[in-house]
Amino acid sequence: MPALRSYNAALVLDLLRAAGDGGISRLELAERTGLTPQAVSKITARLRTEGMATEAGRRASTGGKPRTVLRLVPTAAYAVGLHLDRDELTAVLVDLSGALVAVRTAPLDLGAGAERVVETAAVHVDAVRAEALRAGSVRAESVRAESVRPEDVRAESVRVSARYGVRRAARPNGGAGAGVGSGTDTGAWPDEVPGVREPGARAVAVSGTWADGRPGVRDVLGVGVAMPGPLDHRTGVPGRVTGFPQWAGFPLREALAARLQLPVVLDKDTNAAALGLALRCSGDSFAYLHLGTGLGAGLVLGGALHRGARTGAGEFGHQVIQLDGPPCDCGNRGCIEALCLAAVARGEPAEAARVLGAGAANLVGLLDIDRVLLGGRTIAAHEECFVRGVGAVVAERARGAVVPVTAADGGPYPVAEGAAQLVLAPVFGHRRALELG
Repeated sequence: MPALRSYNAALVLDLLRAAGDGGISRLELAERTGLTPQAVSKITARLRTEGMATEAGRRASTGGKPRTVLRLVPTAAYAVGLHLDRDELTAVLVDLSGALVAVRTAPLDLGAGAERVVETAAVHVDAVRAEALRAGSVRAESVRAESVRPEDVRAESVRVSARYGVRRAARPNGGAGAGVGSGTDTGAWPDEVPGVREPGARAVAVSGTWADGRPGVRDVLGVGVAMPGPLDHRTGVPGRVTGFPQWAGFPLREALAARLQLPVVLDKDTNAAALGLALRCSGDSFAYLHLGTGLGAGLVLGGALHRGARTGAGEFGHQVIQLDGPPCDCGNRGCIEALCLAAVARGEPAEAARVLGAGAANLVGLLDIDRVLLGGRTIAAHEECFVRGVGAVVAERARGAVVPVTAADGGPYPVAEGAAQLVLAPVFGHRRALELG
């Protein structure tokens, strides 16, 4: 029963992850999973052989033999999270614990054409891994940021290629580009890809004290991609993305997976961020409202991500609240997104917060959620104003219910980090967080 064995291993891995550096004994693992001690011993032996678990010492005896405790090895594998926003790309590398290892951001034009965006994304996925390797070599003890010179990225790519087997992969249009797989590198990084030479491209290396190995090709489990919707996460195909209708029907997941030679998962940006938040605080129901270049919502109901039967849940920004309002890129008039963005453009964040609060109050009334979390670049720029303004409207219209409105605590890159969790969540048995609706 491979599926059952995999599920049981995921249960054990999740407990090892939750135990942290202090570790957990095999007996405790058996008690908490309901598995037999023999089954736990087999699973942990396999995990140790694979390098995913290791001994973390012994606990003092309470009358019997001292117990050996085990812990997760976070650096045994990694996941990439990729946020494709309308005007910016963010790529992160996280370890098995979800900790940030490296980050890369660069300007992006989502309307530049699907194939060009795929090539840009692929280059930065490879580059963030190269940045992680470089971060490990300098043993940084705190977060550092620096402009990335293209010659450094190319040199690092060649070194990564030689050590881990990076090869040139075919582009969708028949050209060549840096990909991942077996073989050797046969050329430099493409000069024409936006972000490689642009001064706006920046990298962040995080906490560079590394274990025995470095993240290589075989260590990356996959790439989670988050972008504006609507889209179908099951097929990995975007719909008519607001403002970018040319994306409709493009097989993004297939194209990027072929380009990178890695498994790829695709979801909406708000869903990815909400997933990351749900895994931190499982069990409750909340709405994550993301206001940046657009406006959307991620819905978590009973601790599980809710996408809807047609994966359309969370298109929050396009509910009409003013029939004769300004036109929206979606084709309607008076959408919350159009009203909010117009108010922000006028320099009136308090008015934007009032409009956003009206939409949030609608969600509270419809779904009876426990709390509202706010995030996104625009909110971060006026956090206190939005929290206070949205909270006031929700409190006024909640009819006696106490529904807290707070800024989301999702880390500095909530969408990209949430996208990485699209890859990691199944590894730790968190399938329910992914499968509701």
